[in-house]
Amino acid sequence: MANTLKARKRPTKVQQRAEKIEQILDAAEYLFSKHGLYGVTLKDVARRVGAHHTLLNYYFRDKKKLFDAVFARRAVVTRTRRMAALDAYDAETQGRPSVEGALRAFLDTDLDLYIQGGESWKNYGALGAQVANTPEWGAKLMDEQFDPVVLRLIELLKKALPHCKEEDIFWGYHFVSGALMLTLARTGRIDKLSRGLCKSDDFEAVKSRMASFMAAGFVELCGRGKGAKK
Repeated sequence: MANTLKARKRPTKVQQRAEKIEQILDAAEYLFSKHGLYGVTLKDVARRVGAHHTLLNYYFRDKKKLFDAVFARRAVVTRTRRMAALDAYDAETQGRPSVEGALRAFLDTDLDLYIQGGESWKNYGALGAQVANTPEWGAKLMDEQFDPVVLRLIELLKKALPHCKEEDIFWGYHFVSGALMLTLARTGRIDKLSRGLCKSDDFEAVKSRMASFMAAGFVELCGRGKGAKK
């Protein structure tokens, strides 16, 4: 009986606050992923949460602060998982990684979140694609959240391609990042072009192909005369 009463205890104020913030972040993430930073108001978010907009002002000073909190919430998850995967792969290969292996640690670990995390993670992916393609303020967010893990990947790629020019390693990453962001945007364009043969939200299909495709690009670029160090 005591255990039953204990289980029915009302949540503390700290728990209630945490739950309400999560509800706000979920609602804002969905709306921002569909309409972008400038297409959403705090009133829109409050309406989706079912609360008065003054509640949002209580937790977040302005819309940009809310947007930054939405972006940071899942960024720390994907960043931490990918860093751990890259470190583990580097240790497993005793500092002699392959290009595809390094890319799989970086890409597949991230894609697994969108495959397994449901619609909320897919919304976050679409939001990330928007941020990555907004130079006015998005680049700063990407720098703050992801530079360390990207540079860790670059480090492994340099080990895998010791004779490759550094600039070509960075260009290769640039192409990888562009393909990943387009995938996360889920624009539906490939669906139309392929007449339904490919689906823009089929992250399993992307995972089975992207690292191998990109690895071949790195090898080709770095194997050419202008791509190799003298």
